[in-house]
Amino acid sequence: MRLDDYDPGDDIRDLGRGGGGFGGGGGGGLGGLLIGFLPMLLGRKMGCGTILLLGAVAFFVLGPGSNMLNLGSGTSDPMADSRSGANVACDTQAERFACNVFGSTHQVWSELISGYQRPTLNFFTERNQSGCGAAQAAMGPFYCPADQGVYLDTAFFRELEQRFGAAGDAAQAYVVAHEVGHHIQTISGISNQVRQAQARASQAEGNQLQVRMELQADCYAGVWASRARNSAGQPVMEPGDMEEAMRAANAIGDDTLMRSAGQRPVPESFTHGTSEQRMTWLRRGLQTGDPRQCNAFDTAI
Repeated sequence: MRLDDYDPGDDIRDLGRGGGGFGGGGGGGLGGLLIGFLPMLLGRKMGCGTILLLGAVAFFVLGPGSNMLNLGSGTSDPMADSRSGANVACDTQAERFACNVFGSTHQVWSELISGYQRPTLNFFTERNQSGCGAAQAAMGPFYCPADQGVYLDTAFFRELEQRFGAAGDAAQAYVVAHEVGHHIQTISGISNQVRQAQARASQAEGNQLQVRMELQADCYAGVWASRARNSAGQPVMEPGDMEEAMRAANAIGDDTLMRSAGQRPVPESFTHGTSEQRMTWLRRGLQTGDPRQCNAFDTAI
């Protein structure tokens, strides 16, 4: 990808390794599913940030069987030892790339939304705290509406490549851009409307609303990739990047995750959408570059 270097300011922090655990207001990782799943479903932590969690959590909580799959490694960033200083943001190759994607999303969404308010990007290692409670590597990247922050342990990028076969910088960029897509939903009021509707809905209906939230965020990620340009005016997407992003979307569909866990897909428990749905909505954003085409609530998905 042709990305410019982004100089981190107050909108990017490296929290390092800190407190956490399964307690706290936002729930925890897989060990805290029964406690943490409902608040996250209702919007406290949602996103591709839960692509390893919410993509399969509803099945493990509600579906048959009690097999709990450790979908996240919980390991620290392999680049951690090379950090130039304690808790310095964007000081590893993986963090620098995420920072550059993050900065590029500002450029695109500032052009599309008048008075655009930037989210924050918060790196952490293994575990820390967010405005929504515990942040843990096993949860994958996520967006917290309470503090309008994207939370990322970059060890997830390695997990995405090695365990899910989604290698490449465009696959990683898709993850970051998807989480920023949830920020767009928050500042536009969509997230709040969905949470209110979920509070009145059955479990299956609430899950379906969450699926539509995630597909819209996928589409927003595609919009960013379609419209993003670097300082030389070149598209940031290079040949092969679209295929990389599509492989990532395919790898993290609810049906694919459940099959890889040896479980039968249960559509009523889906919270992110099937692989085909995720690819379809990401492709829609890529091909149109128009966020108005990302309304997943008033159309068949």
